[in-house]
Amino acid sequence: MNQPECLIKQLTDELAIPESGKQSIVLKDNPKTKVILFTFAAGAGLAEHIAPFDATIQIISGTAALTVGGESVEGKAGTWIQMVAKTPHSIKAETPVVLLLSLVK
Repeated sequence: MNQPECLIKQLTDELAIPESGKQSIVLKDNPKTKVILFTFAAGAGLAEHIAPFDATIQIISGTAALTVGGESVEGKAGTWIQMVAKTPHSIKAETPVVLLLSLVK
């Protein structure tokens, strides 16, 4: 199966922000990378957890309180966080949030 040379997405158009809770879709998943788009309603989030791979979080829109490796981070549009595998992290949306998570396998 042929892979496209490029993939173009308007991330804020890919997934609606839910009225409550969170939603996610996998944008890309191959042997080297996995990219997941998340949307969070205000007040929603993810409890502290770890990823088995190196990961990058990018806040596309909204604001969120994050913890990364025990450090508190105020996330807003443009925030970029790179983590090594198994770094504990959590997120709580303060406003509706669109977030991109990229994992390097």
